[in-house]
Amino acid sequence: MSLKTARLLRDPRILQQHATRAIFFIGGFGAASWAPLVPLLKTRLQIGEDVLGMLLLCIGLGSLLTMPVTGVAAARFGCKRVLIITAFIYSLLLLILSHVESFWLAVPVLLAFGAVMGMVDVAANIHAVIVEKAAGRRLMSGMHALWSVGGFFGAGIFSVWLKLGFTPGMATLSATIIMLVLLFAFGRYLLSYGGEREGTSFFALPRGIVAFVGIIAFIAFLVEGAVMDWSGVFLTTVRGFDISMGGTGFAVFSAAMLFMRLLGDYLVRRLGSKRIIIGGSMLAFVGFILIILAPWQTILYAGFFFVGIGNANIVPVFFSLLGRQKVMPLNMAVSSVSTLGYLGILAGPVAIGFIAHQTNLCTAFAMLAGLVIAQMCIAGYVYGKVL
Repeated sequence: MSLKTARLLRDPRILQQHATRAIFFIGGFGAASWAPLVPLLKTRLQIGEDVLGMLLLCIGLGSLLTMPVTGVAAARFGCKRVLIITAFIYSLLLLILSHVESFWLAVPVLLAFGAVMGMVDVAANIHAVIVEKAAGRRLMSGMHALWSVGGFFGAGIFSVWLKLGFTPGMATLSATIIMLVLLFAFGRYLLSYGGEREGTSFFALPRGIVAFVGIIAFIAFLVEGAVMDWSGVFLTTVRGFDISMGGTGFAVFSAAMLFMRLLGDYLVRRLGSKRIIIGGSMLAFVGFILIILAPWQTILYAGFFFVGIGNANIVPVFFSLLGRQKVMPLNMAVSSVSTLGYLGILAGPVAIGFIAHQTNLCTAFAMLAGLVIAQMCIAGYVYGKVL
């Protein structure tokens, strides 16, 4: 190892960047480790799909309760304290969920799980914006990519553990240990600072240009949630795919998102964020048109790929942009935009289902294409105001 490399590894700013990536990885890894526990929870509690759906709603409600106030918590206690405490609880609650056998215990545990998941998400983004500003170069897309990497790794290794004969409890314990080891190794390098304390209200409500950024995040997350929940239904009912192929559209979309986020910081530095956003939105629009109209399977998958590529860097770029606006304190702006984005994830599948019921799924996916164009127009307005 050269002397220069050794100095870089000890550079506090480099360590802070790695710590931020570790937190994003922990968030995605924990979410992916929870997914296999859902059917097991259903079996243990002996409940139907309707009751399970209500239980899962607790996670969303828990997140919505804490995301708007995380900005205040980060400012008052610092990102380091908030992230270490919430990520620690997040890891332990994952383990508890693998053993819950009572419906009435599952409700508060899932509420708490959603609450700390939401706080980890918001505080990680606040930390990432601060670290990126200090670095003076684009880092946000790569940070968000680590959430996806954590998700892919978590889902894959959990399946491997189960095939090796681990019980669900043992597999979850192993996942919890990985999360805690990463937290212990990198938590010390997190920033104690978390934004402005003066002039911040308890509840983060977006205002001014931040509200427009929130709408952009809402649409971007709505598209992601809709593709996640409805792409399989679209492929099997509209396109006539076998049920075993139902998840392939979302798999292509997710792979494209991850690929583009890994390249995102480099491309933004080379092409500029405005070109990435406008071009990405247009590419996502073309992708939805291909999904709806493509006569061949290859072109259909190209549509999912284009939507993933186009949507990948919308949120990271605009989180970076929040560090340049002066309307709201950074911590409150990130908190409010994150909340609106999460509302988009919750609203997307519901909206698609309602429109599909009234018309059909093709019309619902056409609505998504229209929202992408609206997002592009709002993005152009935001760039005109902030830059």
